[in-house]
Amino acid sequence: MSKSQIYRFGSLISAFLLIAAIILTTGSSPFAVIGTMLSGAFGSGDQLARVMVTLIPLLLCTAGVIYTFNAGLYNIGVEGQIVVGAVFATWALRLFQDSVKDDAVPGALAIIVALLAGGVGGMLWGLLLGVINVYGRVNEIFAGVGLNFMATGLAIYLVFGPWKRPGVASMSGTQPFDDKLWLSTIGTTELSPVGILIAALGLLITIILISRTHYGLRLRAVGNNLRASFILGIPATRQLFSAFAICGILAGLAGALQVLAVFHRLIPSISSNLGFLSLLVAMLITYNPVFILPVAFFFSALNIGALRLPSDLKLESALAGVIQGILVLFVLLGRGLSERYGKK
Repeated sequence: MSKSQIYRFGSLISAFLLIAAIILTTGSSPFAVIGTMLSGAFGSGDQLARVMVTLIPLLLCTAGVIYTFNAGLYNIGVEGQIVVGAVFATWALRLFQDSVKDDAVPGALAIIVALLAGGVGGMLWGLLLGVINVYGRVNEIFAGVGLNFMATGLAIYLVFGPWKRPGVASMSGTQPFDDKLWLSTIGTTELSPVGILIAALGLLITIILISRTHYGLRLRAVGNNLRASFILGIPATRQLFSAFAICGILAGLAGALQVLAVFHRLIPSISSNLGFLSLLVAMLITYNPVFILPVAFFFSALNIGALRLPSDLKLESALAGVIQGILVLFVLLGRGLSERYGKK
């Protein structure tokens, strides 16, 4: 085993040891926690479906941030792009809801329009972040955080203001849409075949574009050295804006699917923090789209499996976030150590 591999493997072992130590301090056994989480994620077909429901938007968002990360951009604003995509999809559905109820417009058409609107909304929010970053000279991290607050504020305003339920406004969201405006799902679950197809296409296109095309090569060149790529004739600004736009489209579609297949209405927490989780997945796989699916599936299973911890072991389900954070931190640490000391 090379020195570089020792650092990477050692950091991973250290992460697992730290996770085990944290679990032991709670009075529980790491093996009991693992067993409970496995049962919570894969104990039945419905639970597996819940894992897949979480996986769909996570795949789309991670595929999106892969573009911006490869362009050297830390797109924290993906969370807001999900929310704005959901807002635009809700707006489109509200336009059609009466016509669909009266059978004047097919529900399928309204759903397609809502998906397109979600993608457009996310794209516009992504491009706004690009404008602030490129022309306003504001770091994309700070700009993204600000736009996330704006997007969440917009959703809350709509839920409690113009789009509030008749006679009442609450954090439970807007009035649920008629079931003609719901995406079809498998059995009684929230798992939509259309959502699976969209996520699979988004992932496949991302793998091809990033790994197999000149576009991906130019994007990585811009990310590695913006000035040098510009001197060499690569349209750097265009590449940056394309990364923001594509990420916004995929995140906006994730938001639209949350409305159409999961919640059937707009709620303030429509993103379920999946945008932030996608950032962890992207960092863990070093922005290589080939590894998005297995790591995103693992994180989704971890999130759903952890929901059983309070009832079975009296532990907080937030433990899943602790595990995810520790894994990403130590993997990045091992990568850094191997690059700095592994060749000496």
